[in-house]
Amino acid sequence: MSFLDPNEQLKELKRGIVDFISEKDLLTKLEKSKKENKPLVIKAGFDPTRPDLHLGHTVLINKMRQFQKLGHKVVFLIGDFTAMIGDPTGKNETRPALSKGDVKENAKTYAEQVFKILDPELTDVVYNTEWFDKFKPEDFIKLTSKYTVARMLERDDFEKRYKEQAAIGIHEFLYPLIQGYDSVALKADVELGGTDQLFNILMGRSLQKSHGMGQQVVMTVPLLEGLDGVQKMSKSYDNYIGVTENPKDMFGKSMRVSDELMYRYYDLLTDISTDDIEQMKADVSSGKKHPRDAKVELGKYLVTRFHSKEAADNAYEEFKRIFVKKGIPDDMPVHELDPATDLGVCAFLTSLAMTKSNGEARRLIQGGGVQIKGEKLSDPQLKISLNSGDEFIVKVGKKKFSKIKVN
Repeated sequence: MSFLDPNEQLKELKRGIVDFISEKDLLTKLEKSKKENKPLVIKAGFDPTRPDLHLGHTVLINKMRQFQKLGHKVVFLIGDFTAMIGDPTGKNETRPALSKGDVKENAKTYAEQVFKILDPELTDVVYNTEWFDKFKPEDFIKLTSKYTVARMLERDDFEKRYKEQAAIGIHEFLYPLIQGYDSVALKADVELGGTDQLFNILMGRSLQKSHGMGQQVVMTVPLLEGLDGVQKMSKSYDNYIGVTENPKDMFGKSMRVSDELMYRYYDLLTDISTDDIEQMKADVSSGKKHPRDAKVELGKYLVTRFHSKEAADNAYEEFKRIFVKKGIPDDMPVHELDPATDLGVCAFLTSLAMTKSNGEARRLIQGGGVQIKGEKLSDPQLKISLNSGDEFIVKVGKKKFSKIKVN
């Protein structure tokens, strides 16, 4: 295979990278790769602690695909062994370990999901039980001799817990060692990870050195903020867009991204050039382009990537039918509710925090200031029902909107 000029590769691969140890080392590896016509081994590990991936995970997978397009070998490592220990990164208490059954079940859909981005023909999917199941007790003891407790306690989360006299399980010290050994087993040239994984990835460099190997380059990508624009994208925070979500929900959630955060999503989740993104910003700032139009393009891009262009077009038309034609904003709060019958409409509005009290709700209804499902209400004694699968908009006054989704 004929590789691009190493400097051109480096320029492309630097985009969106936070920690880079180091550019010089990667350039040297790229030059050697081109000279020997041999691809680099690019490693990224994922612990199957949950069965589904979200767009936050794809920031890293997009970088893997970038390496892949440049001709390098991508190893998608499923940490089925490490997941049974539990990554202590960012935790203020010991993380519960998963059973083999839990891990196996969660790992089932991983490959299918990542191949929505990666080329399966150019991807090696491996499990770290392949080598750790062969480890004997003396092998683990030998591995633990490669690092000191003092160095482990330099890690922020361990240091904080130690100072607060919070419990740290001995098995938690094993996690970074075992993740680091994956790089030895795979002879990785580069390891990719989120910024929260820097300590673990550096461990890989250390263990490769202690095993007399060349050290891997470390490259971390940012953690993507979720739809709330504050916390990192996570199912735990309910601020995520899932890789396997249906086109309608994927598009609808994309339209809830704030105007400011939208550009970060473009930068981290698409292959649109930095220059084109900057031009988009300028066009929106000058009024030449409406931010809603830019957001629509983002939503259609994401749905096309994970589903199809037809699905993206259909999702957009559905969105227009429900929201745009009625002048409804796309950044309204969403309430997911359980089915119910005979709800008093005033109490319902108050429970949504759309009115401060039942009395205020009553006055607004009598004044014609409340709409549900596009119908203006006039009777404050009205009873409403929430049926499974319902999805509708509640409008109070001129500016308050809520979207209701019934489970």
